[in-house]
Amino acid sequence: MGTPEFAVPSLKSLVESNSNVVAVITVPDKPAGRGQKQTASPVKLYAEAQGIPVLQPEKLKNPEFLETLRSYKADLQVVVAFRMLPEVVWNMPPKGTFNLHSSLLPQYRGAAPINWAVINGETETGVTTFFIEQDIDTGKIIYQDREPIHPEDDAGSLYERLMEKGARLVVKTVKAIEAGNYPQDPQNEPVEIKSAPKIFRETCEIDWQKPAVEIHNFIRGLSPYPAAWTTINGLSCKIFRSKVVEFEEKDVPGEFRTDNKSYLYFRTGDGWLSIEALQLEGKKRMEIGDFLRGNRL
Repeated sequence: MGTPEFAVPSLKSLVESNSNVVAVITVPDKPAGRGQKQTASPVKLYAEAQGIPVLQPEKLKNPEFLETLRSYKADLQVVVAFRMLPEVVWNMPPKGTFNLHSSLLPQYRGAAPINWAVINGETETGVTTFFIEQDIDTGKIIYQDREPIHPEDDAGSLYERLMEKGARLVVKTVKAIEAGNYPQDPQNEPVEIKSAPKIFRETCEIDWQKPAVEIHNFIRGLSPYPAAWTTINGLSCKIFRSKVVEFEEKDVPGEFRTDNKSYLYFRTGDGWLSIEALQLEGKKRMEIGDFLRGNRL
């Protein structure tokens, strides 16, 4: 069960490891792009290319869907980047249902664990496989694999590595369950639980009153998508890359300085941030030098 690009390597790895994938469940086709053409999910496209049956229920409690799902007599269900499942679905197979989550649970439960780990300036994250239970992201842990977060990482580069690492962990988990020899460790609740709630456009606006390092991590954690944004000369502008710089001038947080050639610096709560790559409303993404040559500020 999965939808986006992130889930495809896991499905591909299962197919290539000779696991018997009897069916794939994904979202219904949706209109996308300028022409609003009906578009299949990346998981559906891969499954169809492999000749695997694809189910696309509107509602997961639909009796017809449940009857079809039962007919496959799956021993195990694997979930990667899908949606919340009702108990009637996750409790169906005799071996249970496990989920791949892109954090080291119990930290960063929720919809956007990769983004929030970078936003919060973490230096390490990872992937976890766990059995699905009633409360979201709280089930018994099967395996975890750690991954460093480098200073130059953004959410996009970390996503790519966790996608591949997660695929390997999914295969390891399936093989262990098949062999009947696997851990089931309860999640130990630490004193501080960091959550990973869904991200909305309004929560992506940059607050220039905050410290420069905090804003820099915020930009990294939202790049390349959905992207942190601010307004420049009244126009919305996405910021994809930044760096903290020393600059002697004084100014009010949110004000900017530029030579209209090579730099664009924004004043933060405690210093200055250099904008390295951005996209003005209605324009394409550009490096700062190219942007300033075509847009005098």
